[in-house]
Amino acid sequence: MSVAFERAPETRFADLPELPYEPRYLEWQGLRLARIDEGAGSPIVLLHGEPTWSFLWRRVMGPLLDAGHRCIAPDMPGFGRSDKPTDLDWYSYDRHNEAMLFVLDELDVRDATLVVHDWGGPVGLRAAVERPERIGRIVVLDTGVFTGRQRMAEAWHRFRDFVEQTEDLPISALVAGGTKRALSPEVLAAYDAPFPTPASKAGARAFPLMIPLSPDDPGAEAGRRVTEALRSDPRPKLALWAAEDPVIPLEGGRRVAAALGIDELEVIEDAAHFLQEDQGPVVGERIAGWLAEREPPRSAPRTG
Repeated sequence: MSVAFERAPETRFADLPELPYEPRYLEWQGLRLARIDEGAGSPIVLLHGEPTWSFLWRRVMGPLLDAGHRCIAPDMPGFGRSDKPTDLDWYSYDRHNEAMLFVLDELDVRDATLVVHDWGGPVGLRAAVERPERIGRIVVLDTGVFTGRQRMAEAWHRFRDFVEQTEDLPISALVAGGTKRALSPEVLAAYDAPFPTPASKAGARAFPLMIPLSPDDPGAEAGRRVTEALRSDPRPKLALWAAEDPVIPLEGGRRVAAALGIDELEVIEDAAHFLQEDQGPVVGERIAGWLAEREPPRSAPRTG
C-alpha cells in the first residue's frame, strides 16, 4: 500500500551549523530513511525523539568520533531528512519499532551502544529487547518507557494539549523552550528545516498523542514488556539526566533508571530537556569515558 508523504528539499539543509556530515539513506516500505553514519570503530546508535532529528546529536558526536567510535544517528520516519507520512494515523509505536529494527538489521549492526533520548527511548529500548545481539550497552538520556502507568509532568500535559490543537507546530520554538542556553538563529533554522509545510509535521504532532496514558492504551503492554525485560537485563547501562528538565524532572528520571535496573542516575548540570544542546560535549565525553572503561575503541581517532 502506498503512503502519502512529504520529502523536504535538500536546499533546506544547506549550511547546517556544526554538522559537516553527509546523509545516507535506506528504503523501507516505500519511504526513504536517512541517517548520519560516520567513523569506523565500535558502533554507537543515537536515537532522537520529539520533535528533533539527528542534528540534535552533532555536539555529542564529536567526542565519540574522537574516541574512535562509529556514530549512527537515524532520522525516524516523519523527522529530519527521512520521509514524512502526512496522515497522523500512520504513526504508531509498533511501526516506528519496525523501522528501527529494519535499520539495525539492514546495517548489520552488532554489539552496539544504544543512546536514546525522549521518544527515542521507547523505540530504541524495545529494539534492544527484540534484537539483543545488536545492542551490547544502553545509555538513556531524559526518556522513559511508556507503560500507561507512568507519571507525566504537568508541563507535558500542557504540551500535549497544545500539539493536539495546533496543526502548524512551531518546531524550533518547542526545542528552544526545552533548553537552558539560547539557540542561535542558524540552529533554530536547522530544527525547522525538515518541516516545510504543516502537513510535513504530522509525525511531530502524532508522537505526543501516541503516549499511552492508561494500561489499556495502544503501546502500553509492549512498554511493560520492555521494562520488565530490561529490569533484570545484564547489559551495561548508563543513565544521564538534565538537572533542570521540565518535561521529565529528576525525580522522574530516578524512577526511570530504577525501572530499567540502573542503580544510579548521573546528573548533567546546567541543562534542560534537550541536554545535547546545553551540554553536548559533556554528554559525549561522559559516554566515551564510560565506554573506555569497558572496551577499547576499534579504530584510530579521526584526524584533521
